[in-house]
Order: sequence, then C-alpha cells, then structure tokens
Amino acid sequence: MSRTIACVPTTVTAAELRAHLLTARLAGVVGTTREESLRSYRLFAARDPRLLIGLDPERVWGERELLALMADRCGVSADPAHTFGHDVIDPERTLAALDAFAERLAVAAERGGPVLFGTGHPHRLLGFYAALADALSAAGCAVLTPAQGRCVDITTRFGLRTHNLDYVRGVGLVRGATAQRPGCEPGAHTHSPLPVRTALAAAADAGGPLPELVIGDHGWVCGAGQLGFEAAGPADVNDPAPFVGEAEGAVSLAVPLDDGVRSDYYLPLARYVLNRACLSQ
Repeated sequence: MSRTIACVPTTVTAAELRAHLLTARLAGVVGTTREESLRSYRLFAARDPRLLIGLDPERVWGERELLALMADRCGVSADPAHTFGHDVIDPERTLAALDAFAERLAVAAERGGPVLFGTGHPHRLLGFYAALADALSAAGCAVLTPAQGRCVDITTRFGLRTHNLDYVRGVGLVRGATAQRPGCEPGAHTHSPLPVRTALAAAADAGGPLPELVIGDHGWVCGAGQLGFEAAGPADVNDPAPFVGEAEGAVSLAVPLDDGVRSDYYLPLARYVLNRACLSQ
C-alpha cells in the first residue's frame, strides 16, 4: 500500500527532474536503439542466459508479450512494425517509479535493516548507489559487504574470465583479476548474477546478517530477486528481465531509465529520491 511521506520540500522538484531526465536523455528519446531492444526481447523469449541475467521466469514470454510489457512499464512503442531508430522511455513512468523507490528506501531506513548494494554498471551508476548507501548508513542501516575479494568466474564474450568481488563506498562490483592496479580502475561492466549469488552465499555461510533489501541493476537485482530477496533498481529498455521479474513478483521494483549516460547525470536522481525518502543529509 502506498503511504504518504511528510517532510521538508525537495531540493529537486518533480518538474525539474522531469526536465533533467529529458535533457540528459535518461528518459524521453534515449540512446538505446530500437534494434537493440527488439534483439534483447528475441533473446529473452528464447531464454538466452545473457538476457535472463539470473531470472527464471515462471511463464513463457513471447516477443510480442515482452513488447507489450515493455510498452506498459517503460512507454516504448508497442508497434512491432517499429523496428529502427532510438527507443523511448516515458518520463512520467520514470518519475512514478522513482517515487515508489523512495518509499522503499524510507521503509528500509525506518526499519534500520541491513541492505546490499551492487552494480554491473560501475562506470555509470556507482556514484548514484554510493549516495544512497551513505544515506541509509547514516540512518542506521548496515550496508553489507560480504565476500569482499572473493573470486567470481564470469562467462564473457571473450570466454571465461576471473573477476574479484569488491566494494566501493558500500557498493558491490567486480574487477578484472588481471587489473594492473587493483582498486584504481572503476570496475567491470557485467550483467551476470554470479556476483550477488556469491555475496549472498557468503553472508549466509557466515551466519548473516542477510539483506532485507538489495539495490542494484542487471544480475544484482534479478539474481537477488530470484533468490527471494526484496530487490529494486534501475533498468534500461533493452534489459527486459527486471521488468519481467517485477511483473511476476520476483523483483520488487524496476525503474525505467537509460543506464548508459554520464555518471554525473544520475546524481540529481539520487538527490530527488533521498529527499522524497526524507534521507537528505
């Protein structure tokens, strides 16, 4: 049930954030192409693990059903004959999802339960998650960092590659095991659910605590949701898995937005969400 959050006025209004979403191309016409999106829907319908990213759908999702779902959740064109150009995200859907995301953060802060953050897009989204992690930590939530340094073997387009699980400002990510200066490069891009599975298994093996909320993207949110953890985070229109997970109840919330723009463009979103959740410092 939705609840009203009473607090001081936000420093980033909904109107200002909507304008920012459009200007930064986080919503509206986005960088993701229609061809990319449709290809992803075809691969997901064929249950390609690269697109399932840790989700095991309960039902069969055909390409047309996926397109209808993404039109409903993100605002993309529902016309299967629309096959080229740039895709679109409805900024009103993004704003509504960010408001719901803020409510979940407010509940987590009120409960003071442990949370786990992780990203497969450290180059873009690390600062966004770190701001949320800092705020929840200040509110009394334990920001978990299980399995730090643990090796994770991930299949990439170049074959099986060993990565190391690391945390930066409380946000999980993976780094290439052969990095010349460990800790200096920002981390690897991955859709794999193996990092979050490794982290959660390590937390369980240690006797807890286990997260009451997992915040992340790609395999972090789908992998955690599939294991029964409350999971929420942003997702692009060429990643149908979080939205399918949301439709089936495995993922708590998927926020539609472009996940490939400049990292500083996500900071107004963090400020908006934290203000809505009454967690601004």
